[in-house]
Amino acid sequence: MNNPVITAFERSPDRGRGLARDMRVRWALEEAGRAYDVRLVSFEAMKQPAHLALHPFGQIPTYQEGELALFESGAIVLHIAERHGGLLPDDASARARAVGWVFAALSTVEPPIVERSMATLVERDRSWYEERLPILDERVRGRLEQLSRRLGDADWLDGAFSAGDLMMVTVLRRLEGAGILEGYPNLGAYIARGEARPAYRRAFEAQRAVFTAAAGG
Repeated sequence: MNNPVITAFERSPDRGRGLARDMRVRWALEEAGRAYDVRLVSFEAMKQPAHLALHPFGQIPTYQEGELALFESGAIVLHIAERHGGLLPDDASARARAVGWVFAALSTVEPPIVERSMATLVERDRSWYEERLPILDERVRGRLEQLSRRLGDADWLDGAFSAGDLMMVTVLRRLEGAGILEGYPNLGAYIARGEARPAYRRAFEAQRAVFTAAAGG
């Protein structure tokens, strides 16, 4: 059986911090105990027909296994979770809730975080930036407050670790260094539990190795 092939940045803008979205797929494959291969793509190659045939929006990651080709990290992670143990509960109701948390991470929690991070990258020199940033921060804090209340003192979002936690941890990690997560110690501890998982560490080191190699060691 051939290994699935995922795509990742040849030179990741996250500088080896494990924030690029291929990290989610790597982590899921590591949790599933599934060997995989990685094809690195440049920013130029991502806009070429060959890659656009796999990902119509010219992004990463993509996933190829036999005749199946997928894009969007959430769809890929769910595909892996549905076919391998360890990422979705056996109980049908718990399984459905875990899938719900995948969507919550991507559709509810991530958008204000991404909007804030993009503003800090591309709007910092704009006249409106200083007025807009507190508004963006407040939107992020609103979601974190809701999530923090729901998590409480539990280890994971709904019983055992699941694909929902995998996705939520990777989304929350995008706030590291922003000075916001410090106000939610249970979320900080939640992220740390995810980062302590052996499968996470393997995925992180594999992604970081790409950046290290690209940077010349």
